[in-house]
Amino acid sequence: MNTEELIRMIDAIHRSREIPKDTLFEGLEEAIGAAVKKRLGAGDDLVVTIDRTTGDITVEDDEGEYELDLAVLGRIAAQACKQAMMQRFREAERDRIYDDYEARVGQLVNGTVQRFESDALVVNLGKTEAYLPREERVRGETFSTGDRIRAIVLEVRKDGPRVRIIVSRSHPDLVRSLFELEVPEVADEIIDIKRVVREPGYRTKMAVLSSDPKIDPIGACVGVRGSRIKAVIDELRGERIDIIKWSDSLETLIMNGLKPAEINIDNIYADVDRHSATVIVDEDQQSLAIGKRGQNVRLASRLCGWDIDIKTRAEYEADLLAADGGASLGDADGDDDSTQMADDGSVDDDSTTDHQLSASEAEASVASSATGSGEDDSMNSNTETVRAGDDPERESNA
Repeated sequence: MNTEELIRMIDAIHRSREIPKDTLFEGLEEAIGAAVKKRLGAGDDLVVTIDRTTGDITVEDDEGEYELDLAVLGRIAAQACKQAMMQRFREAERDRIYDDYEARVGQLVNGTVQRFESDALVVNLGKTEAYLPREERVRGETFSTGDRIRAIVLEVRKDGPRVRIIVSRSHPDLVRSLFELEVPEVADEIIDIKRVVREPGYRTKMAVLSSDPKIDPIGACVGVRGSRIKAVIDELRGERIDIIKWSDSLETLIMNGLKPAEINIDNIYADVDRHSATVIVDEDQQSLAIGKRGQNVRLASRLCGWDIDIKTRAEYEADLLAADGGASLGDADGDDDSTQMADDGSVDDDSTTDHQLSASEAEASVASSATGSGEDDSMNSNTETVRAGDDPERESNA
């Protein structure tokens, strides 16, 4: 191989694989240097340089600088040089792909289904492959080999000598990216998609806000006769999309999020401590507010970031009465206990009073008996005094 062929080969690899020329030259210099050391037994101080314009190869060591003809290396050294060079090129290509798709995480990519590997789809993105795992697919979606597919880049990581790219069709950012593609106002950031919540394959709620008061954000996303939103729904294979207007007011946002149900903003009661809101609806609007299997209220709750409880007026008043009844019952139990304690105290007081009166009467009776009997004054005083609590009849008989 002469120098002109070497330059043409490096230029062709640069264009086909989009690897920088300097990286290719550096890899080739390292490979040739390793081959020369192995063939000629040179030391570690040997340096190989390739002229970027002419392709001339120069070898420099402690003894000096001289030109090198690749033909003198022989077949074995040339094969080792080729392997080292291809390894360096693969690493450079891997780093390029990794840097390219790492910067595109969260963005939309187009590809075709190439093959199936276990539960994952392998998607051909052109110059590399991506994987669509089963958990990132929408339930009910089926693909065949060769089908066109759009997905969101979810994760990029280096897996040995290759780059593994994970894409998703169930992520909410897929809806956001599709609207950026279909609605110029969204792409130009005139309309801001504030939040997207989704149950893949069934329903999506998206809150939008316009920075231009002359532009209706909902109408712009729907398009003339629904042309814009229809393109997004077709890509999502029939998934229902609700577009609502964003508001900084919690009550307004909840009212908009529960559409198509009609709700009066005065019937929304927020509990800041519990981070929840109770919404009172008419009976004919309750099923619309809750949605099929609770889907509407569940998505509205995720959109607002608050727990939402749907009740009719009768249910709300019944809960209030039940709460008031429980509190009244607790108060009544407390009053009964107090009354019982008071009654018990009065009985004890009466018993004490009766006991004191009986003791006084006993003392008077004993004194009278002692006077009438004329007994001697020298009699023991213990027989004349009745201690409190003694039996009066027993003392009187004595």
